[in-house]
Amino acid sequence: MYLADSRSAAPAVAPDTRPGRRPAVPGTVLALGAVSLITDISSEMVTAVLPLYVVAALGLSPLGFGLLDGINNGVGALVRLAGGHLADRGGQRHKVVAGLGYGLSAVCKPLFLFAHGLPVISAVLAVDRTGKGLRTAPRDAMISLATRPEHRGRAFGVHRAMDTTGALLGPLVAFAVLRAAVDGYDAVFAVSGCIAALGVLVLVLFVPRRVTPKAALDSTTAPEAVGAARGGSGPTLRDSLALLRRPGLRRLTLCAALLGLTTVSDSFLYLLLQREMQVPAHMFPLLPLGTAAVFLLLAIPLGTSADRIGRGRLFLAGHGLLLLGYGLLLSPVRGAPVAVTVTVLVLHGAFYAATDGVLAAATAGAVPAEHQGAGQALVGTGQAVARFLCSLAFGAAWSLWGGRSALAVTAVALAVSAVVAWAVLRTTGETPGETTGGAV
Repeated sequence: MYLADSRSAAPAVAPDTRPGRRPAVPGTVLALGAVSLITDISSEMVTAVLPLYVVAALGLSPLGFGLLDGINNGVGALVRLAGGHLADRGGQRHKVVAGLGYGLSAVCKPLFLFAHGLPVISAVLAVDRTGKGLRTAPRDAMISLATRPEHRGRAFGVHRAMDTTGALLGPLVAFAVLRAAVDGYDAVFAVSGCIAALGVLVLVLFVPRRVTPKAALDSTTAPEAVGAARGGSGPTLRDSLALLRRPGLRRLTLCAALLGLTTVSDSFLYLLLQREMQVPAHMFPLLPLGTAAVFLLLAIPLGTSADRIGRGRLFLAGHGLLLLGYGLLLSPVRGAPVAVTVTVLVLHGAFYAATDGVLAAATAGAVPAEHQGAGQALVGTGQAVARFLCSLAFGAAWSLWGGRSALAVTAVALAVSAVVAWAVLRTTGETPGETTGGAV
């Protein structure tokens, strides 16, 4: 049970930097990727069936689902700051806080068996998202600390590719369970809980308790920053919140929140595809597979590209791809529903590959080692709160105007937000989280 902790005391070894060789991905990143892979199988099993379950089986209105989806996206934001700050305190408690988050989510999965109304489902989702909010910032902080700054885009790409492998397998498992079990939804929730417990076990056994910051190998890293990351009491809450005084992190948080306000949640997008393209109900759990497959294929190449061309630039380009997907779904083309569905899912997956890990890598470069947890939490909270508000607004707009009209308004808002974000990121001629002179 203490294998990972005993290995964490090993001295840091400089990566192989010989010309023509790619640096090896740190073992900590691979271990965290395995945890995320297993956990995502569990989470995506529930995510794949929940929209249809609450709308078709329980008869929830789009507005009611918007509230539910808002809880799914927003509750974690309320605890993400606390999770990031607690992880930085007391000499790197990233693994402890992340483990608490993973464990909390694992306990929640079987509770869906007893949730048959909006209040109970909302409560279970709130606790589950609390677990996600606790674990996200510490996990990304461990990836940042374990990786050399110039290779963080690739490291996050590898992690997100492993994570997305789970997202790819989750709907397949849910689809198989739905087809094989008599009480399909209950069986999905039960199997999901067992898989989530396995993810927690892998975290305990294989993720080191402490991560030696790779920045310590660089002569530009301040000795006091390295010492704080290795031990000591860590930064105070006031220190963590004061990170927003850093221009790079402040701009990055602003842009992530602004674009999050116009990013339709996955569940709403899949519901729109199912209705507009007449996708059979039993095929609904397979829609996330298109997104996950493209994300899996592009996460590492785009993460590596972000290290070279600029993380802010690629982050904005990803939202451009999402805007194209919205436009295609709104187009009058109805003669080839399969082609339209596939193309929208491809653009959706490419959007995630160009933004998810890339945003985390940019954030990692905008804050010092001793504030990695809090920095990731600040940016992630801004984005999560914005997406929470978007879910509420989109659900209300769908109820009032219909799904197509709501998406059209969101698409226009996304185009405007992208232009504003581009202007914000290029004000200093520097991509946040990268060296001066980096292109946006």
